[in-house]
Amino acid sequence: MEQILMNLIAGAIGGNAAGKASPSFDLGTLGNTIAGLIGGGALGQLIPILLPAISAAAQGGNLSVGGILTNLISGGAGGAILTAIVGALKNKAA
Repeated sequence: MEQILMNLIAGAIGGNAAGKASPSFDLGTLGNTIAGLIGGGALGQLIPILLPAISAAAQGGNLSVGGILTNLISGGAGGAILTAIVGALKNKAA
């Protein structure tokens, strides 16, 4: 459960950072947060599948600093990526 929360929080932060970094990607604070939550949650869940060592450490209760950083980075990156994609599509359609 902690991993999911870390991914969601990092995703929201990453989404807002991506939105504010480029006006062409900005969806507004709420839009950036929602896109970031979804992107962070999605990518944050894919990384442990792709990197089994992180998943094994988390299930064994030995989630290390490296595992926590991986969750935060993957969640933040996922949030930023999805916010950028949605923002670009929104602006292209407008």
